[in-house]
Formats: sequence, structure tokens, C-alpha cells
Amino acid sequence: MTEPTTAQETTGTGPGAEHAPAATTAGQPADAAPAAPAAPDAHDNRRQVLYWRLLARLFDREEQQTLESASLAVVEDIGLPAALLDPQTSVDSLVQRHPDLAGEFDGLMIPEQEDGDRDRAAEVRRAALVSKVLLNVFDSGSGTVTAGQLARWQADADWLERALGCKPGELRGGRSAGRRPGALGASGAGAGPTGTGGGGHTPDLSQLIPEIGPELGAIEADLVKRMHLREVLADPQLAAKLTPSMSLIEQLLRDKNNLSGVALANAKALIRRFVDDVAQVLRTQVEKSTVGPLDRSVPPKRVFRNLDLDRTIWKNLTNWSPEEERLYVDRLYYRHTARKTTPQRLVVVVDQSGSMVDSMVNCTILASIFAGLPKVDVHLIAYDTQALDLTPWVHDPFETLLRTNLGGGTDGTVAMALAQPKVAEPRNTVVVWISDFYEWRGEQLFESMAGLHRSGVKFIPVGSVTSSGRGSVNPWFRERFKDQGTPVISGHIRKLVQELKTFLA
Repeated sequence: MTEPTTAQETTGTGPGAEHAPAATTAGQPADAAPAAPAAPDAHDNRRQVLYWRLLARLFDREEQQTLESASLAVVEDIGLPAALLDPQTSVDSLVQRHPDLAGEFDGLMIPEQEDGDRDRAAEVRRAALVSKVLLNVFDSGSGTVTAGQLARWQADADWLERALGCKPGELRGGRSAGRRPGALGASGAGAGPTGTGGGGHTPDLSQLIPEIGPELGAIEADLVKRMHLREVLADPQLAAKLTPSMSLIEQLLRDKNNLSGVALANAKALIRRFVDDVAQVLRTQVEKSTVGPLDRSVPPKRVFRNLDLDRTIWKNLTNWSPEEERLYVDRLYYRHTARKTTPQRLVVVVDQSGSMVDSMVNCTILASIFAGLPKVDVHLIAYDTQALDLTPWVHDPFETLLRTNLGGGTDGTVAMALAQPKVAEPRNTVVVWISDFYEWRGEQLFESMAGLHRSGVKFIPVGSVTSSGRGSVNPWFRERFKDQGTPVISGHIRKLVQELKTFLA
């Protein structure tokens, strides 16, 4: 029977390792005299130990004693504090006790330029620091979360973003990362080894960073979900660090009637931030819509920016003087810029039951954007078992959302009773109905919808309007809409935007 591998042998610090330094004990000072350089294979073994411990802790919260003791020997032997391995110690606390480490965490995961021989000792040190920041961020635990734990995780996430070369909070905001000098460009040229693997090139950060942002946001949203949200909102500093997300907005909208004072003000600020971010994206998509044909019955404005230079030259060629080599212009010609615009009526009906929260938020914002167009008359109706006409607030999605009451059953007939009177000119009206169509009085509602379609109304049924495009629709309604010639639009909001642009052009 063979002897079990000891911590010293695993890390390359045992008596059999050629040119390896003697391993320090847990009580030995971190600033002890440096030992002789370790052999290349010893450095590789050390790095592998640290990453095996990282994977073990991420997938199993129980400590693996052999990996823990071997990692401790490595960390202390390279002059790093033992607290680096303590999952309960935040990066902030570690840097506060050891200020020299701040500079090492900053830009830690940015690939370095290839410069010949690898510094294997530096790779081991980097592996220890990378393991610390990754473990603190991605091992978010389970159970109830306190405000202090959320604040600590947010601070650790800031350090991870700084390690990737981004500003704190930048990735969780869903934006592309602004690289620091020396970070990879889009092509990944110049990538070199960083000690994060077996010596190969690190994956292009331009691909990694956009992917890691949503993951950080999802972890943060889960932490918020596991804690008492009102406790967070009551603390202005903690609330200001929250990253607005659809799941967070849903919680705020459901709980808004139970909030007051500072907590209510912070909740409104988070909703406003989310609304503004989504509106900026949707507004860009809407503004790319086509415009109506030129209206030649309206005389062109005689201003310089409308001057049709090519036509002016062509029409005045008869005035060309060969002797003087000069063109005399009798008349200037201008371009027609006025467009034919017929006011269109857009009636948006949104199911605000519990299963349609994502759609409610997106469509409220979308309706406000179309309401800002000069040729569109927008009306907004929300319903569950009761209907609410939100048209007076349609220009302000923030105020609209504060007036919604999420949850409850579904009875589209009450919304139809509000929508039908708004159809004054059927062929000049589009009705967008957003729901999963699991209705209480389904046959009665479908007959009313079919009647709108037969009258000439452009009827657009939408299963859901989400950022992911996922949605569930009642099969009974789906088949009947298909037979009617108005198939249900699949869930991605871009498809609805394109349908509306086509109609309103």
C-alpha cells in the first residue's frame, strides 16, 4: 500500500522536491526570508492545487482537508496572508490589512503581453489572488441574506470588475466594459499566458466580459431575493448600490404599497433607473423606423440645407458661358422634405396578471416611446380581473408602472369593454394585445377580437414581450389566431417593434 500524498509533496515543497523551498507552517511569519527558487514542475503543481481548491469550494461547500492544507502551505510559502483562503474575509478587509495587495488585485485578470519566458512564480501568486476574488463572488451561499452580506458581496464584485479592467459596477449595469490601457482589444491580439491554465492563451476578454456581466447581475438579484428587501431600501447607501433588473423591479412593484418614507423614495429611484435604461434601448430601435412618402403638395422650404445642387446645375446648363467658363443661375431648386403623415391610433392592451410582469414593464415603456412620435395617438389599458385606462400617464412609464397592480386572475373581456370605444377609424387603428391568453371567458373574448379584425383593425396578438423572447401562450388561442390570419408574435420585443414600425410608416 502506498503512503498518502502529503501537503508538502503535493505543492512541491516536500523533501523530495529538487531545489524546492521549505514549506512554512501556519504560524510562520509571511515575511520570512525567501527560499531557493522552486522547480518549474513545482510551480505548476502549486498553481493546480490552488485551482483545484477553488473548484472544490465552488461545487461543494464542505472543506477538502488535503486541498485546504496544501493551499495554505502554498499561500504562506509565497508570502501571502493566510486570510486569503478564508471565504468569510472580504477583499476589502484583506486589502485594508495588507494595503500592498490593492495594486495586485487591480487589473489582475487582464492578459499580459507575450515577453518570452513565463514567470512561473508570478503565475502561482496570481492564481492565489484570482481564486480569492472568484470564490468570494461566485460562492454566494444559500439561505437568508443580511444587508451586511449583500454589501460585502457587492464590494467583492467591484473588485472582480476591477480585476477584469472595468470600473466598479460597470458589468452589472449590462454595458460593455471600458478597458484599461493594456487590456485586450476586440481581436484579442497580444494575448499572453496569465497563469490561469496550463500555460495556453487566456480566452479573449472581449468575449468573456459581455458574458460575465449578466451572470453577476443574476447573482445579485438572487441575493436581493433572499433578503428582506425593505431592509435594503431603508438604507440609502445600500439601495444606491443595487443593480436594477426585471426581477428586482417586479419585487418593488409588488411591494410598493407597503413602502413609505426613505424606502419608498429609494424604490422609486430604482424603478426610474431601470425604466430609463430600457427606454434608451427601445427608443433607438423605434427611431430607425421608416417614414412616410414625400408630400409634394407642400412647397419646399427655401433654406440652404434643402438646396438641390445637382438639379439646380442641370436646369441651368443652358446658361453656361464657354468664353467665361461660368454658369449663370436663373433659378434655385430645393428638395421636398415634408412627409405625408396620417395620425394613427395605437391601442395597447396588457395583461398585468402575475405571469406577465416582464411584458407589463416592457410594453409600458414601449407605449410611452410611440406616444412621443408626432403621428401616433397611443392608448394604454392594463387588466387582470379589472381593467385600468392608463392613457393619461402613457407619456411617463414610471408613473404608469406605479399605478399598476400586479397579480390576480385574468378576464380580458373587461379590457375589451374599454378598448372597443377607442376604435373610431378601424383601418387607421392598430390594437396590440399582450397576454398569455389563459382567459376565464376565452370564447367570448376571442369573438370580440375577431370582430375587431373583421372591421379592418390591424390586430396584433403577442404572447409576451420579454428581453429573452421566452413566453407561453394558450394553445387554443394560438390555433384560432393562426386560422384568423393574425398569428401570435413570438416573445421578443424587437419583433413587436418591427410590426408597429411597418404599420405606422
